[in-house]
Amino acid sequence: MTSRLRRQPSSWFWLLTLFTVGSFIETASFSHVTAFMPLYLPHLGVLEANVPEWTGRIVAVSSAVGIPFMPVWGALADRYARRPVIVRSFVVHLIALILMLLAGNLWVFVFGRAVMSLTFGNSGLMMATLSERVPERRVGLAFAIMAGALPLGGLAGPLLGGPIVDAWGLPTLLAFDSVFVLAVTLAMTFGYRDTFHAVDHRPLVKMTADSVLIIWRSPYLRTLFAALFLLTVGWALGRIYVPLAIMALYQGDQPATVVGLVLGAGALTTVVFTPAMGAAADRYGLWRMLFAGVVVEAILWSTPALANGLVGFTVAWALLGGVVSGVTAISFAVLSGSASSDIRGRVMSLSTLPMIAGSMVGPAIGSVVTQGSVFTVFPVAAGMTTLGIGVLVLARRRALEKAAAAG
Repeated sequence: MTSRLRRQPSSWFWLLTLFTVGSFIETASFSHVTAFMPLYLPHLGVLEANVPEWTGRIVAVSSAVGIPFMPVWGALADRYARRPVIVRSFVVHLIALILMLLAGNLWVFVFGRAVMSLTFGNSGLMMATLSERVPERRVGLAFAIMAGALPLGGLAGPLLGGPIVDAWGLPTLLAFDSVFVLAVTLAMTFGYRDTFHAVDHRPLVKMTADSVLIIWRSPYLRTLFAALFLLTVGWALGRIYVPLAIMALYQGDQPATVVGLVLGAGALTTVVFTPAMGAAADRYGLWRMLFAGVVVEAILWSTPALANGLVGFTVAWALLGGVVSGVTAISFAVLSGSASSDIRGRVMSLSTLPMIAGSMVGPAIGSVVTQGSVFTVFPVAAGMTTLGIGVLVLARRRALEKAAAAG
């Protein structure tokens, strides 16, 4: 079945389009909450002086809610089918949006934000499905396009949503998001045929436990996950506090619009950098481009703190966003190629675990290091990225050892 689908370009291209658009809309919606939550918290009763602290707390705590369920989604997908699990995630996302837009106090809003974390793992399942249909010579480019939708949505979302928040408020923007997520839910339900056939019929509890053990028992996968975690801690640490850094540089009366414009500048570089890095990875090798990307990323992390004014900050953040999006896409392709088809659903359902855990730890670190200045997060992020590079070197060494033992 897989080989037949690989000979039908329209089949994998349509699936790539559907998954990319769906991922973009989901991530853009998620980014609206991330970018504009600091502006909205005072409306929920949080004192202005306590906004940075609460921003880190809410992201860290709500992310922790979704992590324990990630192995369950992967086990369900490998035990039964992938599409119902993917559709479930968009339904949950829709429910979370409705909870937050109707929230009349801080605690209902935080609950909605926590419910949103139950969508974790759907991107990995979509990539697992896509990887089995894309021709080998196009894997890097296809993953770059789809995975690039994640940072692109995270950067373009605030650009499109900022004027709406300034004009009508965050609840109105969340209402628009709900409509788009509903459309994506219907498209995922009826837009493609799930050709995956489960071959593992063990009890679900056993498969869920194995989802974690598959990673833990493999020195290579365990080290790769650790490296990606450290890299994501740096990215999350900087990204969560960028709106506050922008507000420190901008003193006008349209803060949401300006936050959107600055973050949106990164969308332009993402559109260029991600497919270019993916195509280069197909030509020169995934690992080679991954290392090149993370080294450049580590160098760029200190530039936002050194930027002179809002314009310089915008340029620095745009360059950084483009490189990070390419690194993210290539890392997913590396991870997908490390798993056989019978366990790929479970491995890829956990592929975003380093990102999610990093998104929990990063803001928690930020809530401490920003006590003096919000710009402290950028050199700290550079340090975390450098640590990630060191662990990535070890992961590559173990990958070579694994290949030599198998060959």
